[in-house]
Amino acid sequence: MKVNDLKGTIMRIAESELIINGDGSVFHLHLRPEELADNVILVGDPGRVDMIAEYFDEKEFRHASREFVSVTGKYKGVRMTALSTGIGTDNIDIVMNELDALANIDFETREVKPQHRCLNILRIGTSGAIQPEIPLGAFVFSHISVGCDGLLNWYADRDKIALLDIEEAFKKHTDWNRHLPDPYFVRAGEKMIEKFRDCTYKGMTIAASGFYGPQGRVLRMPLAMPDMLDTFESFRFGDEKVTNFEMEGSAIAGIAAHLGHNAGTVCCIIAHRHHKASNPDYKPQVRKLIELCLDKLAEQDA
Repeated sequence: MKVNDLKGTIMRIAESELIINGDGSVFHLHLRPEELADNVILVGDPGRVDMIAEYFDEKEFRHASREFVSVTGKYKGVRMTALSTGIGTDNIDIVMNELDALANIDFETREVKPQHRCLNILRIGTSGAIQPEIPLGAFVFSHISVGCDGLLNWYADRDKIALLDIEEAFKKHTDWNRHLPDPYFVRAGEKMIEKFRDCTYKGMTIAASGFYGPQGRVLRMPLAMPDMLDTFESFRFGDEKVTNFEMEGSAIAGIAAHLGHNAGTVCCIIAHRHHKASNPDYKPQVRKLIELCLDKLAEQDA
């Protein structure tokens, strides 16, 4: 798969489009191509990278630049990179594009490599449930991610990877506000779905563009869609229903689908919007989720 297939000719990517640091690392992540493992774990919190790295049998390095902290090492003999993204799909746009560049662009020639490298990319996060049957502490794997952020709409051919029938039904059901970006629905990588099918709740997860209004929270500003939580909770498309909120998964699923990577998002439920409940002492359960994910990724290469 070649980026140059856009015009059928080999193109050199300009310095302004792909910025490479003086040490040969990619601009924001400060990773060099040889430092990236095929298995990548994404977390929002930089501190969670070190929590994951505690489980590595050996560590090659630790880099830190702004909110982007990374450690590459081995778990049960399988090479993995743990990387923090910060919060939001705007950061995910940076992370996913730079991960793909590290894998599929030759940093010497600035040309797309002839042989495509597929990454296994798994986001581990926290989330709020909206369906009453999903308990606090549950693990939800996003079979479908719903982008209410608008990011994927900036890229060509978004309709080729989006689930357009669900999108149209959702917009009709919610009476989607015309001032908001069109939502997009994208499936996770099928191989990643299979890994988590029997150990997690099946999710159709909203990736919101903020924590408060975009997730239906009201402090001092009223909402443009006051009944948003109720309409999201009541939406059905066959056996699919909206299960939870988070803030990054849609961009991960969407960009991975465009660029040919196997990606998914799995979250620990730490708040319940239907029951008006939360669990501030959620870190032990997140640690259990990390252990599960490490084992699943290690199985992938076994």
